[in-house]
Amino acid sequence: MQMPDPEPDADTGSDHVVVPIRLEEALGAAAMALICLISFANVVARYATNVSFAFTEEYSVFLLVFMTFVGASAAFATNEHIRITFFVQRLPRPLRQAAGIVSLLATTTMFSLIVYFGGRVTYAEWYWEETTPGLGNPSWIYTIWLPILCLAILGRVLGRAWARLRQGRTL
Repeated sequence: MQMPDPEPDADTGSDHVVVPIRLEEALGAAAMALICLISFANVVARYATNVSFAFTEEYSVFLLVFMTFVGASAAFATNEHIRITFFVQRLPRPLRQAAGIVSLLATTTMFSLIVYFGGRVTYAEWYWEETTPGLGNPSWIYTIWLPILCLAILGRVLGRAWARLRQGRTL
C-alpha cells in the first residue's frame, strides 16, 4: 500500500517561463512512431522479398535511446521519476528535506558527468571521423544527443527543485 505524499505535487501559478511538457511527449511519441514504422517496414520487406533493410537496427537503437532520455526528462519534469519512497515518506520533514537534497545532488552529479563524458566522446568521434559499422554514418550524429538530452534533464531537475524551494516545499 502506497502512502499518500504528505505534500502533494500540484503546480501553482508562477511568473517564470516554463518549457511545456508537451515537447518531451511529442518527441517521445515521434521516436516511438518511427521505431514502429521502421520495424514494420522491415518485417514487410523481409516477408515479401526475403531481404532485410540494413538501416533498421542502427536507427531503431538510436531512436530507442533518444526516446528513453526524452522520457526521463518528462518524468523529472512531472515528478514521476523512479524512486523508492517507502522509507522517505515516513521520515520527519527535516529528514525528508535532507533526503531530497541528497537525491538532487546525486541526480545532478550523474547527469552532469554524462554531459561531460558524452561531450568528450562526441568530440572524439567527430575529431577522428568515426563512422558506424553498419551504415558508415558519422558516429557523432548519434552520440551528440546524449549530452544535449542530459542537459534537458538537468534543466528539468533543477527547474523543478527551484520551483519546489520557492513554494517552501520539500525536494
